[in-house]
Amino acid sequence: MVFAKHTLTSVTLSTIMLTGITINAAQAKEIRYATGYPPNSIGSIAADKYVEAIEEYSKGAYTARSYPQTLLSFMEMSDGLRDGLADSGAVLLTYASSQYPRANMLGEMSMLLDLGDIEAHKSGMAFAGAMAEYMFFNCPSCLAEFTAQNQVYAGAGASTRYVLLCNKPVVSLADVRGKRLRIGGANWARWAENLGASPVSMSVSEMYEGISQGVLDCTIQSTPELTIFKMMEVVTDITTDVPGGSYGASSNSINAQSWASLSELGRESMLYGTAVTSADITWRYAKASIENMQTARDMPGITVHEPAADLAEATEAFILADLDNIASTYQSRHDINNADVLIENFKPILERWVALVKDVDGPEALSKLYWDEVYSKVDVSTYGL
Repeated sequence: MVFAKHTLTSVTLSTIMLTGITINAAQAKEIRYATGYPPNSIGSIAADKYVEAIEEYSKGAYTARSYPQTLLSFMEMSDGLRDGLADSGAVLLTYASSQYPRANMLGEMSMLLDLGDIEAHKSGMAFAGAMAEYMFFNCPSCLAEFTAQNQVYAGAGASTRYVLLCNKPVVSLADVRGKRLRIGGANWARWAENLGASPVSMSVSEMYEGISQGVLDCTIQSTPELTIFKMMEVVTDITTDVPGGSYGASSNSINAQSWASLSELGRESMLYGTAVTSADITWRYAKASIENMQTARDMPGITVHEPAADLAEATEAFILADLDNIASTYQSRHDINNADVLIENFKPILERWVALVKDVDGPEALSKLYWDEVYSKVDVSTYGL
């Protein structure tokens, strides 16, 4: 079904950004969605699903348009949404770690999944569901971090397991020592330092050049990035299973004024859109993870390694020790006095989601699971207002 989009010539752009538009039967509100993913990538395809889902759920009362890597980059996203440069967008919270310490702390719990009984490609599915449920219904102090940034948290997806994508073999503990590793979160920085490597903070859009020019030895990343950011062209060696963990410190955030300007149908539509896009990107990551690893194994220029025993053992020892230290780390650095309580309350929800995603067999089933278990239960008459 195609819905008409109306030109709003009598309203200035600044007014649109700050106050939204009153909806009536003859006029649909267009929602501007920004993502830092490049066009035609997994992330931009998921953004298109967000657009379609909003229009479908609202039956055309709301339309949407996605802006892949044009309106705001990942580095700019949090501030851009705060200032109303887009109505909603995909925020990678590690780029603004001081603004979202609680959400980032919970995101670092993803390494816990590497010690449990879950298929590697489904770890992100479980983590995304657990994060959304916990943030919406169990952590008002987490939601307050978004309020302080003039945003409303609306849920998120997660990646598959992180591995080492390198320009040289990095297989043993000795290989890791002294290497420059691009990291996407504090937990991976601690892993690198613990094993004697040097963590490098670098935008995801810069890692291709970093690997190709030898500024980096490896990037700690999920294997879908081999195609999303064309890393297949510059990576020569992949080490599976380490350091592990998924990227789940993300948010499909909405500008607070845009959220408040919507009807309850509009808010429900945006949450439904997030359930769909979160499931889509998480499922596509899982599918691409499997496919990219097979492609890499078949390519003559790439060698896939399993970690040596000493590297695997050192990684497991780090995960066990670090899980006990995360609370104290965030308490001292960000003054989160109940960090240990937040973490302990999150663990059973994560365990529940490991079981929930066990038999999921496609993106439609995953989006239905997210909607039924989490997003449909948000009270849009009061949430975020």
